[in-house]
Amino acid sequence: MSISKNIIDALKNQDIKINSAQLKLIESLTKIKLNKNFSNTIRRLTREENLGIYIWGDVGRGKTFIVNEFIKQLRDKRIKSYHYIDFMTLIHEELKNNSGTKNPLKKISKKITSQYDLIFIDEFQIEDVADAMIITNILEKILDQGLKIIITSNAHPNDLYKDGLQRQKFIKSMQTCTKKLEIFNLRGDIDYRIKNIIDFDNNCKNTYSEKDIIRIIDHNFSSYNHQSNKIVINERKFKCKFVTNNLIWIDFMVFFKDATGPKDYKELSGKLDWIFVSNFKKCDDYSIDVIRRFISFIDIAYTNKVKVKFFFNNIGLDEIYKGTKLDILWKRCQSRLNEMQSYDYFLNDKN
Repeated sequence: MSISKNIIDALKNQDIKINSAQLKLIESLTKIKLNKNFSNTIRRLTREENLGIYIWGDVGRGKTFIVNEFIKQLRDKRIKSYHYIDFMTLIHEELKNNSGTKNPLKKISKKITSQYDLIFIDEFQIEDVADAMIITNILEKILDQGLKIIITSNAHPNDLYKDGLQRQKFIKSMQTCTKKLEIFNLRGDIDYRIKNIIDFDNNCKNTYSEKDIIRIIDHNFSSYNHQSNKIVINERKFKCKFVTNNLIWIDFMVFFKDATGPKDYKELSGKLDWIFVSNFKKCDDYSIDVIRRFISFIDIAYTNKVKVKFFFNNIGLDEIYKGTKLDILWKRCQSRLNEMQSYDYFLNDKN
């Protein structure tokens, strides 16, 4: 059975209706041929030759899923998948280990190319000026040595690192790298991530364990291994269950007991695409600060069209708050909570 057919079957098993762009992406991926048992000299290619693919497009269009299925079909031990955060962590650790040596990035690139024939960097993003210079340098060096690369990102290479320091220098260096890669825009009208997360509620379960939530994160964000249990908001640290570059999972009774406020919720809404909230408890006026903060959070998340996934676990919306002092505010909040669980709300873009 061909690699392409196996990938297509895997997509169908996930109830994904394959579009023409996805079929073209599968075709492009299957053209990648790994160079094995070649010396670095023989493997060295010219800038015009294609050494992989840079895939960009909106979230939830199947970029990561398709690449992961392609890699599974290769069944090659000399392939390594990284989340972008993990890849940069590795590079920084290697730079530290090679501190004081001459041309450390060259040594690091040689180490990577000696270990792998292909690397996959998922959720590629640039937010830091130092990382911007490092990543283009390391990519250029490993591409020069013939290593094949697959990159997925939400942005075209020319749209990365917007408003960043020394951006023109970064873009110029990035263009040098991407000359060796096919630039592929994966288009599609359906956000399968939204579909999967909404359909997660259709399994007839009324309660969701932490393992259930971890499973949905791992399946749809491919980033549970890149977690942290603290988030810095407005230069203060707060506890959370999990946070990555586009998702935070918070505990209702922990996060809203902390002295958070509208300014913090605005920052969260601006920097994250998804917020998961679990561990809801029945509250009354003895827990009025928790409810007051939660109402403020909902107002801001709703206004900014942030995608929030609630795990209520058999607690009805009319049971979360049984007090009287915030009755009017809570009724409005209830209405918004109902709307925020609808398909139409999830399909709205952030303001």
